[in-house]
Amino acid sequence: MTEPEQRQDIQEFNRLIIEEFRANGGRVGGMFEGAPLVLLTTLGARSGKRRTNPAAYARDGERLLVFASNAGGPAHPGWYFNLLADNRVTVEIGTEEGGVMTFSARAEPLQGEERDHQYALQAARDPGFAAYQAGTDRTIPVIALHPLNLTDPARNRAIGEELVRVHAQLRAELATLRATPATSATPATPATLDGGLLRHCLSFCESLSMHHTAEDGAFSAFDRQFPELAPVLERLRAEHRAVSAALTKLRDEPPASPDALRQELERLAKDLDDHFTYEEEHLLPALNGRPADVPR
Repeated sequence: MTEPEQRQDIQEFNRLIIEEFRANGGRVGGMFEGAPLVLLTTLGARSGKRRTNPAAYARDGERLLVFASNAGGPAHPGWYFNLLADNRVTVEIGTEEGGVMTFSARAEPLQGEERDHQYALQAARDPGFAAYQAGTDRTIPVIALHPLNLTDPARNRAIGEELVRVHAQLRAELATLRATPATSATPATPATLDGGLLRHCLSFCESLSMHHTAEDGAFSAFDRQFPELAPVLERLRAEHRAVSAALTKLRDEPPASPDALRQELERLAKDLDDHFTYEEEHLLPALNGRPADVPR
C-alpha cells in the first residue's frame, strides 16, 4: 500500500470514529470500546484548515492530558504539530448524561520529569501505552489541555478584540465573495456555476465553519463565567446550527444557477450580519468588564 493510500485509510478510519463518537455521546465500539476518547479540532499548520482527530485522554484536576502516541508509530501525529503551531484547540468530550460537550482549551506540551511521570501513570492505566513507547524511538508527547478561563480581565479584552477582528475579516470575505463573477458568460453561452463563484463560496463556508466551531467551544466558558448570558448563548448556538445546516446544503446540493446562488448568498449575508451584530452587542460588554447586555 502506498503512503497516500495509507493516509486515506487512516482518514476514513478516523472519520468513522468521529461520526460514532458524536452520535453516541462520546462512546465508540470496536477496538476503542470503553477507552476514554476526546475529539481534538486543531488548525492545520500547513493547510490552515480545521482538522478533527480522536485521541485518548486522562483527567488531571481541571485539565485533560492527551497522548500523541500514533499507536507507537515512528512519527508524531499531525495534530501534535498543529498544536505546536497554534495551541488553541476545540475539545469534544462525552458527558455522563449521554451527550457531547464542546469547550475551548489551550494546549501545553509537558516536559521532562512531569511528562515522564504522567506517561508512566497512563501506561499503568493502559498497558498499551507502555507497548507504544517500547515500539518507537521517539519520546511520545504528553499534552495538557487547559480549558478556556474567562476570569482574567486582560485576557477577556483580548478575546473581545479577536472576536471583532474575525467578524470584520469574515464580513470582508463575504463582501468579496458577493462581488465575484459566477463565470465569464458570452452572448451565446449563459452563465453557469463552473466559474469562481461556487469555488470561493465553498472556501468561505470553510472559514465560517471554523469560526463557529471555535465559538461553540468558547461558549462553555461563557456558561460558567457569565450565567446571566444563558438566553444569548442559547440563541447564538441555535443560529450556529441553522448556519451549519445551510452551509451543508450549499456544499452537498449547490444551486443550479448563478442567480439562485446569488440569492442564497444575499440571504446568508443578511443572516450573518444580524448574527455578528447581536453577538458583539451582548458578549463584548461582558468581556470588557461592563454589565452584560441581557435581552429582556
